[in-house]
Amino acid sequence: MDAWHSNIAPKLETKSSKLLIHSFVVKQHKGLTINPYQGCQHRCGYCYATYEWSPDFYDKIYAKSNAPEILESQLKSSKFKRIEPVMISSATDPYQPAEVRYGLTRRCIQVLQKYKAPYYVFTKSINILRDLDLHRGYRDNCFLVWSITTCDENIRRLIEPGTPPADVIFGVIRKFVDAGVCCAVNIDPILPLITDSEAHLDKIITACSNNGVRHVFGALLRLRADIWERMKTILDALDIHEGSYKYQKTIFQFSEPIRPGVNIGPSKSYENRMLDILTYRVRCKGMIPKFPAFLWNRPTMSDQYTDTINHGSQHTLMKYV
Repeated sequence: MDAWHSNIAPKLETKSSKLLIHSFVVKQHKGLTINPYQGCQHRCGYCYATYEWSPDFYDKIYAKSNAPEILESQLKSSKFKRIEPVMISSATDPYQPAEVRYGLTRRCIQVLQKYKAPYYVFTKSINILRDLDLHRGYRDNCFLVWSITTCDENIRRLIEPGTPPADVIFGVIRKFVDAGVCCAVNIDPILPLITDSEAHLDKIITACSNNGVRHVFGALLRLRADIWERMKTILDALDIHEGSYKYQKTIFQFSEPIRPGVNIGPSKSYENRMLDILTYRVRCKGMIPKFPAFLWNRPTMSDQYTDTINHGSQHTLMKYV
């Protein structure tokens, strides 16, 4: 099994950060992002955040110990009055197990709430349940997104062994829905030949409908050199006939090796077909196949705003907005 699988717990270390907020623009939405941690314990084989500058992404988790203080300092020192929606997080899971120990995400959210900043959370974790009251009290100015790739336990244990089972996640989502918090599910990445069947997608979509989720959307897998190496192992482990061949010749249409830094999407015909199926199935269940946009559709004014950073940090999970 490839490097993302390990029975050894990752090392947890702390470090200081000079900046926490980074800006990004995704289509018509302009916003900010924070990452209280570097690295992630969920060990997803398809993870987009495993760049060359973070070779120990799965095995060493860095907690940015001064994150709440740096966040408040940046908000205090800013010059503008409008705080764009803040994404938590773009390159890690803010509620991964390390959060139970360090509590940095919770403290950062308390700072954002203090400055009346709108925010949205991307997570695969059930640890977010600890902060139910925190998010419920701010439900008019935030929403929560769970990334769910599969309801098949055999597949989940292989491709993302550090994540909770989907039925457990949906149990947590139900509690937030009942608390009046806007909840969304992101089916991303949809993995060709693995999780792209209509039956597979329907299981997730039906679970979303049964648990009161209003927004469901998704995106197709993108390949990079390191991701492709892990995906070949996954295809072989699942005994998918000619899986690697089909990825190269028909679905993604590339030749090895993939050059460093190059990202490859599936063919447009395949991608459009899959997203059309997803959109149709979501609408049939009475849900919205779009990213919640209410945070951008109204004034979000504050006495402080951050203008101190200019570091792009576009998150691949947001490409469909």
